[in-house]
Amino acid sequence: MKNREEKTNAIRLLEQKKLLFRLHDYSQSGAVSGPEVAEYLNENPDRVFKTLVTVGKSAGHYVFLVPVNRELDLKKAAKAVNEKSIEMIKAKELLPLTGYIHGGCSPVGMKKFFPTIIDAGAECFEEIFFSGGRIGLQIEMSLSELQKVITFRLADISSGASAPPIS
Repeated sequence: MKNREEKTNAIRLLEQKKLLFRLHDYSQSGAVSGPEVAEYLNENPDRVFKTLVTVGKSAGHYVFLVPVNRELDLKKAAKAVNEKSIEMIKAKELLPLTGYIHGGCSPVGMKKFFPTIIDAGAECFEEIFFSGGRIGLQIEMSLSELQKVITFRLADISSGASAPPIS
């Protein structure tokens, strides 16, 4: 990052805690969807995660990270956070709630901490990718480093096609 204005809350927080991570800028790529981002980065889409923010029947908010080529299974997700049901929040609610916009929402550096669940498939990889806090920026880091800045649990929360593991 060249100057302070370009740093997102996520990057500032990771640097403040002196954590190990790598930034990947894909802003010039034209990639929009998660699978396009994974392809541009030449990475297994099971290793590149999207950040989804939901609201439960209790009105509590939850953050879920699932691979970009899979979907959040709302029933599995609700069970993982002990809710009767959950649903995605409306796009217009995302910025005031988290400080991030749709397509650039990072699990790190939100305005407030929300219970966070990462799809269990993440533990198959030494490092995963997730949003750096703006469209066009991905952070790559290990789960052990990520756990030093946010509290999360792993659970089976996704459905859909999965790529074969790459060793």
